[in-house]
Amino acid sequence: EVQLVESGGGSVQAGGSLTLFCAASGLNGDEYAIAWFRRAPGKEREGLLCITRSGGTTNYADAAKGRFTISSDNAKNMVYLQMNNLKPDDTAVYGCTATLLTTICHDTFSFLEYGYQGQGSQVTVSS
Repeated sequence: EVQLVESGGGSVQAGGSLTLFCAASGLNGDEYAIAWFRRAPGKEREGLLCITRSGGTTNYADAAKGRFTISSDNAKNMVYLQMNNLKPDDTAVYGCTATLLTTICHDTFSFLEYGYQGQGSQVTVSS
């Protein structure tokens, strides 16, 4: 059974940084991908970045360019989201989601294409 657990959220002032952690279990195959997304109050779910098991990445959102970085440690079954220069508009519940089809990582983000997700982690950025 695939399970994802996010951590690392919290409150930070604008301009600050946070690292989110996604602990994955049950992904035992050679092919899978994990994406980070967020959902702000009153807004649609927004895909941010995706990384495959082999390390290929896809950036889904302009908001993430230059500020957010996705990385992974396969030995630890961890995926990270490093967020820098945070803005109040980044306030949202952040989640990680996984798929066993690597090609999905390279397509336009579609949450329904990913089959697994965690409970989410709140990030609040104050001005």
